[in-house]
This record gives sequence, structure tokens and C-alpha cells, in this order.
Amino acid sequence: MNPERIFEQFPAPSYRGTQEQALRDIRDAFAAGNDVVLVRAPTGSGKSLLARAVAGCAREIDEADPSDATGAYYTTPQVSQLDDVAADDLLADLNVIRGKSNYSCILPDERNTPVNQAPCVRERGYDCSVKHRCPYFSDRAIASNRSIAAMTLAYFMQTAGSEVFRKRDVVVVDEAHGLAEWAEMYATIQLGPRTVPFWDDLRVPEIDDLDRAVRYAENVSQTCERRKDDLLAQDSLSPGEVRERDRLQELIGELDWFVSDYRDPQSPTTWLVDQSAPSSDRAQRRDDDDEPAGGPLTIKPMNPEKYLQHTVWDRGNKFALLSATILNKEAFCRQVGLDPTDVALVDVEHTFPVENRPLYDVTQGKMTYERRDETTPKIARTIVRLMQRHPDEKGLVHAHSYDIQERLADLLVDFGVGERIRTHDRDGRDVTLEEWKASDDPDVFLSVKMEEALDLKGDLCRWQVLCKAPFLNTGDSRVAHRLEEGQWAWYYRTALRTIIQGCGRVVRAPDDYGATYLADSSLLDLFERARTDMPDWFEVQVDRMEQPELPAFEPRAALSDGSRAGDYAGTTSTTADTSTNESSSRSERTQKQNQNRNQNRNRNQNRSRSRSRSSSSSPLADVWDTDG
Repeated sequence: MNPERIFEQFPAPSYRGTQEQALRDIRDAFAAGNDVVLVRAPTGSGKSLLARAVAGCAREIDEADPSDATGAYYTTPQVSQLDDVAADDLLADLNVIRGKSNYSCILPDERNTPVNQAPCVRERGYDCSVKHRCPYFSDRAIASNRSIAAMTLAYFMQTAGSEVFRKRDVVVVDEAHGLAEWAEMYATIQLGPRTVPFWDDLRVPEIDDLDRAVRYAENVSQTCERRKDDLLAQDSLSPGEVRERDRLQELIGELDWFVSDYRDPQSPTTWLVDQSAPSSDRAQRRDDDDEPAGGPLTIKPMNPEKYLQHTVWDRGNKFALLSATILNKEAFCRQVGLDPTDVALVDVEHTFPVENRPLYDVTQGKMTYERRDETTPKIARTIVRLMQRHPDEKGLVHAHSYDIQERLADLLVDFGVGERIRTHDRDGRDVTLEEWKASDDPDVFLSVKMEEALDLKGDLCRWQVLCKAPFLNTGDSRVAHRLEEGQWAWYYRTALRTIIQGCGRVVRAPDDYGATYLADSSLLDLFERARTDMPDWFEVQVDRMEQPELPAFEPRAALSDGSRAGDYAGTTSTTADTSTNESSSRSERTQKQNQNRNQNRNRNQNRSRSRSRSSSSSPLADVWDTDG
């Protein structure tokens, strides 16, 4: 790597904000001998441009010996981030490659077939006459032979050990704050009816310890091998059989990794095994020895340093990890298996005026599981008043879960403002989001898990609401295990990271502006508990937070066209408006309002209606949520 090239490799014609200083600091960090440089760059600092400059410093072929690694990888866990890179003219020399399922076969009779199910993978010895023009193999050949290959983190990890994508001189990971969590997710093994093609044929015992889980994993892997060999022996496979063969190969790799890692005395990985109850028909099955049947298994790694070593750290000589929310250098390094003394941290100054990114306290109570029924109606009424405050501006509501999203949507429809509300379900989230962004109407989008990788610059959105402190689910065994070990700082830091990411969705440039309203009082508690991990620029936002003056509750005024409000006969308020006499207001609705509500429910008919809840709650639930 030659860090002195970083300025000439910067792709933009001029610098914005503190980019020139950031490049100087990154150059100096690598020149000082650090193999890994963390770049803490807030929203709007141009992380992708900085990433491209770092990648351009990689050793070139004409500078290298035959055994030397050359070129660079750019990778990000966010598909949308990779899409943005592919669409940016300044980053045109980042050659993007995606997984096979993202490409369609170009054979005349196969144009609707993804490449991972095309004849070349269905038929043994198939000689494709157009392979040289195949979009997947073409992109792969270009990316593997050019100086900078760009891909998602999932594809990057999957190609570890590949002869095509070998070790390179420089690896740049954008949005790297969740690297440990992504590694844990990718290395998690699900054994159940949706993930094991022959699940109904399996004898599944009760798994009461890890040793038994390992023995069972070995047995399942051997069964996968036999079934895969049977498929490989066939001359031709159907698309379904191709999917089964590929899934069997994935399972073999996952299970063998688990067994090998667990039996390695030097591995730092801690493994956890969760088992669900068996289905009713499986529970009735018994072997000759009357051993009870077990249910689906989830095998989870914690601290997957060894996994990251193989899939990331062995893939390059030098690394740049960029994010706005690497909040604690030492903690981050420990989580991903790096020695903090070998890692440099570069802080990029935030250039957005704090006045343009205000935080407002509109808290209405806690949104914990036990308090949610009481607090959600109050938050819904507050959203109506915020709609009144922003009658002609788009708004975003971070609902945190589909259960909260549904409750809010129903209440807002009941209040008569449903025509200005949009929701999404799990399957149609991207399409619905793009439709909302493309619309000129000042609609309010009730979102779930959209705190990251969402660019709502300018009039795409001017205000947003955080409905719930995004604490991790304490019912998850990994979370519970860490809390049992006293890792509360990690717990608060993870939630704070999500909040900071969310706050950055609506202010994307120094001249942009957008307000963030905090509706869950647990958010204020979190700020106090995690204050030592706050970046300075966010701490300034928190310290400036104030309670806004909101208009009295009047749903008709929340619509830019008052005629859309129906005939709601609600009670107005001139104070904090925490009164929620829902029974009386429902009795006062007219037939026209009911028609309005039904029309809106038809409009949003695809949204999730799941309201599953746990029958028991965590003793920690008074502070944070337990149902995700």
C-alpha cells in the first residue's frame, strides 16, 4: 500500500467540508505502520469518496512481485449502499459484483431464470454457448481482474477461500459498525423446516447441551452429504432440486464449521444452542426407546473472531473500516478480534450546523412491553399534533416493530388522518418506500427497521419520530448471555448506535435540515447511561434538546386539505395532551369516518397483522423491551 497516493486517488474534483483533513489523517495513520484504520465519519462527510481514495492506494500489479497481493476490495453490509455506489459516476471504477441470484440467464428460453438456477447449474456438463456474455460471469470476470472489486459483505464472506477473489492488498469496509453482529448472523445455523430440505425425515432429539448438539450436527452433515451426492449423480436437475443441492452444500459448510470451531481449544468463540418446541405431530412421535422428540434448533456463535479471521482479516494486508457510529474503539476491536494497540482511529469532524439537526423531547411514557398499551395511544396523538406542525412536509416514524407499526396505523386511521399515513410489510418494504419517496404528497411513513442506509435528503423528509428506544431483545440468548456477564455498557452502546444512525436519516448535507422527535421516555434514560460513548457532535445535539410547543390536538388540521379529515369529533388540547379517552371518541365517529377508515385499511391491506406475544416477560422489562 502507498498511502501517499490518497489525494490523487480522491475521485471528486474538489473537497467538501473536512474531507481534505480526513484524507491527511488517514494517510498519516497508515504511514505510521497501522494495518487497520477506523474512520469515524458522520453523515454527509462523503464516506464513499474517502473509501475510494483509500482503495486507490493499494499496491498495483506493476509494483508487485508475483506472490504479492494487489488491488482492493470495497464491501458494505448494506445492499442499498452498494446500489448507491453503483449509481455514483464518481465511483465508476468500483466494479460491482453481486450473487448469482441477482442476475437473469440470457438464453432465449430462460430469460426469467436466475443464474443460480440456469441450465449451466441444472445439467451436468452443460456447455453454455453464451457464457462469455452471461451478466454474472461477465461482472465476476471484470471485478476479479480490475483494481477495485465492490460487493456486499455477505458475498465477500461467502467468497473466502475462492480462487477467483483471492487476497488483496487493501480491504475497505463501509458501514463497519455492525461487523461483529453481521458475522454472528452469517455464522448462525438454523435447523428447521424452512432451512433443512429433509426436515420431516429427520429424527430430532431434545438437545440439552453443546456436546450433544455437536454430535447431532455431525449426523445431519453426513445426511446432507449423502443426499447431495445422490443429486450430483443425476444428469439433470429441476430448479427445485438445484435449490436443494445448493442448500445442502451450505448446510454442510455451516455444520462442519461449527463442529471444527467448537472442538478447537484455541478458538475464542462461545456457542449457544436454542431449541424450540416440536410441532404437535412431531411431539407425538417416539422411537423404540420412547426418547422425546425435539424441535427446530438455532446454533449461535458469540465473539466470532475465528470466523472473521477467515472471512475478513485473512483477505487483505491493510484495512480501512468506516462508519459514523464506531462509538468505542477498544470495545469494537475486542468484538471483532483486533488488538486495539494495532489499530488507529481517525475522527472526521461533523460539518452540519447543530441548529439544522434539532432533537425535541415529546416523550409520552415508556414503550416497554408492560407499558405499551398505555403509551402507544399517547404517541399516536402526538404524531397527529406533529402532522399539524408539519402540514406540508413528509414525515418518518420509526416504529421499531411491526406490532407497534400496526397499533399506530390503526389509531391514526381512527383519528381521521389515515389518508396521510403509509405503511409497509416485510415483503414490500422497498417498493413501498420508493413510492413514498417519489410522491409529492406530505405523507407520513410508518417504518420498521429503517434506521440505517436510508438517504432522505431535502424535501424527501423534514421530520421524524423515534417511537421506542431500540434496545436489543433480552429474550435473545446471545443478549441474555452478555447481560449475565455484566456487559451493560455494550447493551446501551448498541442502542445508542441505532439512535444516532436513525437521527442521520433526515439531514444529509450542511444546508439540509430536519427535526427528530423523541417519543419514548426510555430514550432520555439511555442518553444518560450511554453518555460517555456519545460522539461530541451528537452530545451537543442532546444538550440542546428542548420541548417544542405543539398545536392542540385537531386531526382536521393535520391534513393539508381539511376536507380529507372526515367528521372526527375529538377533543382538542392546549397542554401536553396526554388524555386518551378512546372509548368516548370512538362512540362519536360518524359513518363517513368509518368509511374513511375502511378505505385506508384497504390501501394498507398488505401490512403485517402479526401480534404474537410472549406469555412471560423478562424481569428487565421495566427498563427495556423484550419482544423486539
